[in-house]
Amino acid sequence: MIPTSRIYVAGHRGLVGSALLRRLRAAGYANLITRAHAELDLERQADVDAFFAGERPEYVFLAAAKVGGIRANDTYPADFIRINLKIESNVIEAAWRNGVKGLLFLGSSCIYPKFAGQPLKEEYLLTGLLEPTNEPYAVAKIAGIELCEAFNRQYGTRFFSVMPTNLYGPNDNYDLLTSHVLPALIRKYHLGKLAARGDWDAIARDEAKYGAIPVDFLSTLVSIARFGNKPVPPVPHMPPPRNSIRLWGTGTPRREFLHSDDLADACILLMNRIETVFSNPGEVTEGSRAARHLFNIGSGHDQSIADLAAMVASVVGYDGETEWDASEPDGTPQKLLDISRLTNMGWYPKMGLSEGVRSAYEAYCS
Repeated sequence: MIPTSRIYVAGHRGLVGSALLRRLRAAGYANLITRAHAELDLERQADVDAFFAGERPEYVFLAAAKVGGIRANDTYPADFIRINLKIESNVIEAAWRNGVKGLLFLGSSCIYPKFAGQPLKEEYLLTGLLEPTNEPYAVAKIAGIELCEAFNRQYGTRFFSVMPTNLYGPNDNYDLLTSHVLPALIRKYHLGKLAARGDWDAIARDEAKYGAIPVDFLSTLVSIARFGNKPVPPVPHMPPPRNSIRLWGTGTPRREFLHSDDLADACILLMNRIETVFSNPGEVTEGSRAARHLFNIGSGHDQSIADLAAMVASVVGYDGETEWDASEPDGTPQKLLDISRLTNMGWYPKMGLSEGVRSAYEAYCS
């Protein structure tokens, strides 16, 4: 890419897309193309075709997707596979038809088998069964990876994929019914802190900005406000009131996290080295040949969800209790990415997790 290249960022208002815009602008790229959902529905092939024919982007960062955490994936499996298949199919085909020089497809680390070896290598793609709670979403993302590789083989395009680990940063989703684990922890502990202070005005402002507070969690906030860390007296013929932050699972699964700005830097580096990506594809000894043009992007370190929760609580300033509900799913036991393909190209993440969580919480509060 050169500073005058026409670059389309699909999904520019989301966590990843907004980070890409920030980093591209900071690097001096001037011809950035964006469309809000109200202006362009990526699920409509005719609209996507007309947009590409009119704007003629040279490079595409495909960050648009329907995303969510365990609860959202488990509740809306048809939406996650249907919408994502439409978006990626429409954009990738339009990119081919209109001669796009390079396309980067954003996947997800959930594409890898649930019990694959650690750390996860790109070649593990399609070597085992997926985690059931987000299987439809994972299948959609795998389809996007395979679609890129199929176009490369049949038409000589230069479409490749990246697999980011769990992401966080500005413009994250803090809806308690659909968010991923880290933003959900930030919001839950923040609301718990406000409840302990009895600051219901601040809680109302939070709800107006970040979405409705589920009834069961609102009940928890009421108990925190009334009883703090003291034992809650039982109520006859009623479920026991809860004055601690309840989290899904056991807290034992290990997860890796990366700030969205670090991801954006990696994506831009790869697009600028697209000749290297296609002249020296990664080696694949098992799994799918599409893994040759696949790049893991992560921090190289993981921690348990319980340790993460303790870190977030400390950063937020919540000093109440946390309880784990083992009746809810844990998800994949561990998802640590092997990022050697990228580090061999000279890329390393810049923001540590503790610093990143503080930065994310400051953005949340502002």
